[in-house]
Amino acid sequence: MADKHVVRFEPVGVEIEVSEDQTILRAAAEQGIMLMHGCKEGQCASCKSFILDGDDVELDRYSTFALPEFEKDEGYTLLCRAHAYEDLTIELLNYDEEMIHSGLPLQRAVVEVESNENVTHDMRHLVVRLVEPKTFRYFPGQYVDFTIPGTDWTRSFSMANPPSTDSDRLEFIIRVYPDGLFSEYLDTEVSVGDRLEINGPFGMFTLRDAPNKPLVFVGGGAGMAPVLCLLRSMAERGIDRPATYFYGARRRRDLCFEKELTALEGVLPSFRFVPALSEPADDEDWDGETGLITDVVRSRAADLQGADAYVCGPPPMVEAALELLPELGVADKRIFYDKFTTTGDPEGP
Repeated sequence: MADKHVVRFEPVGVEIEVSEDQTILRAAAEQGIMLMHGCKEGQCASCKSFILDGDDVELDRYSTFALPEFEKDEGYTLLCRAHAYEDLTIELLNYDEEMIHSGLPLQRAVVEVESNENVTHDMRHLVVRLVEPKTFRYFPGQYVDFTIPGTDWTRSFSMANPPSTDSDRLEFIIRVYPDGLFSEYLDTEVSVGDRLEINGPFGMFTLRDAPNKPLVFVGGGAGMAPVLCLLRSMAERGIDRPATYFYGARRRRDLCFEKELTALEGVLPSFRFVPALSEPADDEDWDGETGLITDVVRSRAADLQGADAYVCGPPPMVEAALELLPELGVADKRIFYDKFTTTGDPEGP
């Protein structure tokens, strides 16, 4: 049995026990401590932290874009890849004190595929039913890991539907990438009735309790899933905060769930859906916004002082939004984001 060590997080004063055979992030999640994280694969840097005391730490494979060698030498680490081999004190560089003690217990579950349908030319709407256990707790905006059958590999996908005591179904919107580790399997092999294993929940992309703050959502691609989940949850709970969802696509064929999102404007009178096409074809019937979605945000929302912002989509879009939103007045600590990574990334695991 692997030895355990105590890891203390500052400035929040939280201590956990970490086994040598698990990452620090995983150990925290299993003990209900919700640390900031994203991909859990050493690529996005959301969990980057600084080691204040102790140095016997080993890292699983990670991207040097997320943790350059000079930062590692200075004492920075990635909690999603770090294994502790002695007691440590770690400074959290990015944390949410409201959320840190609100983690839900991790669960493994078996699910059965109910449907696997195209919603665009390269995105699937996967619906699964819980088999064992029959219930699965998560917060709207969180995600789970799917295990690829016959391997130890997992891929992460956000739920598109909020949790419900009346339903045992989970919905996902998944982009199909050529040679994608899970998406190609989904595209070519998954059939109705197949069983898959999931593990979670993970993620910090959850709606903060700030009833007086307006909301701005910025997304693209399969980044629609967690935002749709949050909006569906708001509609169910009657949370009618001023909110705008800016969604970027290349062409008309890349848009999905338009009817539902437009209908939500009637359910949530203070909500507006603003889709934009960056490369509309001449023969497409499109009279909406055009250009990069961040340019549309700049032109349509010049002053976002006091707003909460939620960003989810391809990494270049997320990076552009993270640069833009503070310019428009959003406080850095009020920007919540998920940055998708794929197995096609140059330094992906």
